[in-house]
Amino acid sequence: MRKYFHIFKISFEEELAYKWNFILWRFRNVLQIFLTYFLWSTVYSDPTRQIFGYDRTEILTYVFGIMIVRALVLSAKAMSVGNDVASGDLSNYLVKPMNYFKYWMTRDIASKALNLIFASVEFAVLFIILKPPFFFQKDFGVILAFLVSIILAMLIYFLILFLLGSIPFWVPEIGWGSHFLVTVVIVEALSGSLFPINILPEVLQSIILATPFPYLIYFPVQVYLGNITGWALFGGLLIAISWVGVLWTFLNVVWQKGLKVYQSFGG
Repeated sequence: MRKYFHIFKISFEEELAYKWNFILWRFRNVLQIFLTYFLWSTVYSDPTRQIFGYDRTEILTYVFGIMIVRALVLSAKAMSVGNDVASGDLSNYLVKPMNYFKYWMTRDIASKALNLIFASVEFAVLFIILKPPFFFQKDFGVILAFLVSIILAMLIYFLILFLLGSIPFWVPEIGWGSHFLVTVVIVEALSGSLFPINILPEVLQSIILATPFPYLIYFPVQVYLGNITGWALFGGLLIAISWVGVLWTFLNVVWQKGLKVYQSFGG
């Protein structure tokens, strides 16, 4: 446990060392929130208007909720796993007395902690400047379900990143491209970070909700808003848990096969 605490501390300090990368990441997130906010604020310029089942308060709460959820879920260092595999640096970790998965999970937690601090400050500043109507959830049961959904979202994203990081075992040259396709294109489009999934046609909603991506952003924010309750909430959490199980099982199979290829190549 002590060694992972040191990894956390070093990773936290490392995030601050590469300050321009961190600042650009935060700037990108704030800019996205600004654009999304003004888009939906214009659509819901009439406070009494209700579109797609949302009123002005709910949709703007959704937009601001994305800021915090993104900081907790999508800030992750595990996207560098593929670089370790492709460069051969993975060998340095395999001979050390620590679990490689736990190593990157610890680094992820450090990144999320720092991003959450900055996201909270950005949230407060933007809240003061924009003065949006905002729904503060007071139901303890709903808040607890929201926190559980966040933990599941973090696990899902971590496992997705590790699976992407396994691709260089076989095709080293497309590691970065696969990350860009999934983390920038697919996740942004299907996670609900640009718009709520339930504004789409029902058939398309059903297809997207059968994937793990909506459980990264859309599902946790909807839980916070209280729009998913009862059996629907239980079913959603069960699906998220199932995705964690499926991705973990698949990752173990892929990782073991990848290590055999990697060791054979290294030998």
